[in-house]
Amino acid sequence: MKMCRAGFLIVAITFFVISQPLAKAQSSSGSGTPAQSQTQTAPPPASSSSSLQLTLTYHRPSETEKLKNYAFDSFGPYAFFGAAVAGAYQQAVTTNATPHISGSPPDWGQGWDSYGVRVANNFGINLVTQTARYTLAEVFREDTIYYRCECSGILPRVKHALISTVTARRGEDGHRVFSFPALAAPYAGGETAALLWYPSADSIRSRGFGPVDGFRIGNYNLLVQAGLNLALEFVYGGPHTLLSQHHVPMLSNATGSNKSN
Repeated sequence: MKMCRAGFLIVAITFFVISQPLAKAQSSSGSGTPAQSQTQTAPPPASSSSSLQLTLTYHRPSETEKLKNYAFDSFGPYAFFGAAVAGAYQQAVTTNATPHISGSPPDWGQGWDSYGVRVANNFGINLVTQTARYTLAEVFREDTIYYRCECSGILPRVKHALISTVTARRGEDGHRVFSFPALAAPYAGGETAALLWYPSADSIRSRGFGPVDGFRIGNYNLLVQAGLNLALEFVYGGPHTLLSQHHVPMLSNATGSNKSN
């Protein structure tokens, strides 16, 4: 239940944060005459970087860049590290009394072999999640690559990471939109695990896992994706930010925010 509330909380916060800059943009665009809008051509001051900056020159990634990012999210260090940490947590809290709260079946037991099964389970969930997000993003023509925030301050960067969990960029200008692929992918991973390789209802020591449990696992997975974005923002941003968060000419095309144009 807590996982479900947390998942919905991320979505609600995202809608609230996105609606604020959109409302300000609409009010400012309709509050002047055409003549006034032509004279107000001065660029915003450089000190306004405390909020999310999504209006910079955007470079839509190529298919090669998308595949490279997909490989990093699916088989990179975060995929293995996250699976190992999640497996250790599940093994520590899983009991016969709380199999559906922990998201790990007690049928898998304890010990190193069971820990390996749980690590493989979490790695598989992430692999399905990233594959679903990449595939759906291609269908919806969205860019779901994570871009580090060009703002300063911890809170604005945290807000950017959380928003990016359920949003993507669309079009040649890279405007940010609510993303069905980004939201649906974590639940695709949860449902796949619950229906394909988790114990079924005829299990001896467990009542089995079904679609409802897959949805619960999806809520947990959504939180994991938010944590992944926080790691991408504050620790290591992947193949498109090898030289830290500061954009340089040799990486501008990969980061999608070329300031020199």
